[in-house]
Amino acid sequence: MVLFEIDLKGGDMMQMCKMCGSLMRPEKENGSVVFICGKGCSIEKVHKTDSLKLTQKIEHAPLDDVQVIESKRANLPVMEYPCPKCNNNQVFWWTRQTRSSDEPETRFYKCTECAHIWREYS
Repeated sequence: MVLFEIDLKGGDMMQMCKMCGSLMRPEKENGSVVFICGKGCSIEKVHKTDSLKLTQKIEHAPLDDVQVIESKRANLPVMEYPCPKCNNNQVFWWTRQTRSSDEPETRFYKCTECAHIWREYS
């Protein structure tokens, strides 16, 4: 996505359309800068050309910087507790509030070997 940023020294950073009230965006047109309504109903020329700075910014989507690392290892605490499916003695565990707030949390377990998941109500 490409955005334009304006800097009007001693003035407003953005302009609103006088006809519809929507935000106007700055654009270069025939060597000068104008504000164009987002709905296309008006164009206003910028009169402060000596104090106007129009720069172009490129913004990246939030997921462009996210690195996905696939791994079998979960980022959960481990404890000794027997798995009912394979009898392995190590499980990951976590808690969630699955019922009303005046009831205790539900504990979930996931076997480190067979990945079987089960819950336990306190």
